[in-house]
Amino acid sequence: MTSYFRRLSETAFAPTAHVGGAWNPEEQHIAPMFGLLAHIAELEHAARRPDAPLVLARASYDILGVIPMDAFEVDTRVVRAGRTIELVEVTARHGGRAAVTLRGWMLQQHDTRAIEGVQLPAMPARETLPSWSPDDVWQGGAIRSIEAHREFVDAGRSRCWIRPVPALLADEEVSSRARMLGMVDFANGIATRVLPDVALYPNVDLTASLFREPAGDWFGLDTSVSFGADGVGLTESVLSDATGPLGTSSQTLTVRPR
Repeated sequence: MTSYFRRLSETAFAPTAHVGGAWNPEEQHIAPMFGLLAHIAELEHAARRPDAPLVLARASYDILGVIPMDAFEVDTRVVRAGRTIELVEVTARHGGRAAVTLRGWMLQQHDTRAIEGVQLPAMPARETLPSWSPDDVWQGGAIRSIEAHREFVDAGRSRCWIRPVPALLADEEVSSRARMLGMVDFANGIATRVLPDVALYPNVDLTASLFREPAGDWFGLDTSVSFGADGVGLTESVLSDATGPLGTSSQTLTVRPR
């Protein structure tokens, strides 16, 4: 099976052609990297807490610089240790320079089925949306690696089902949570307010909160993109799987007219 990354050692990884960026194919698309860092956070936590694992409930990423299509290393640390709540940090580095950092809150699970409820809007069924080829708008291997069904609502407003075809990491089992976090960053490109030849609008961060484990291979993005008048934008999404909404994400954009 094809994959986004190959493991070179315990702390080193290499991207495959499926990671090529949408703004520049010679740089890594940040979406698969987000999933990989979530996977590393879960692995590190499971190694320390095999008896009572916590779940990654919030993943907050800061993009500190571009990452070339080259090997990189990751390191982890526990910012706040605890029996029921932990804050972990995972950083990807290229050439010794920090490029992306994940700070993730790991929370203890409890049986709350008696009081569960969701008020987030549901996605339309995938079968009701037309298939969409994002490479008609965007370049790079990462964009070509996904299957998508999208409903274009308005400029800056779309609903889209996405399935990443490659595995996140070759020859390793990856949780559905990490798999979903590896595709959430595509939201900024599925609800385009303007085409990329009109303006650049990469995100500098992404924060996703998930209140349950995703199921299946298809992930839903109900996305809105807003631009302010002074070069700052915001992409917000409701995240779903086939059984319904399961979280939200937010991305801060730097908007630069060409």
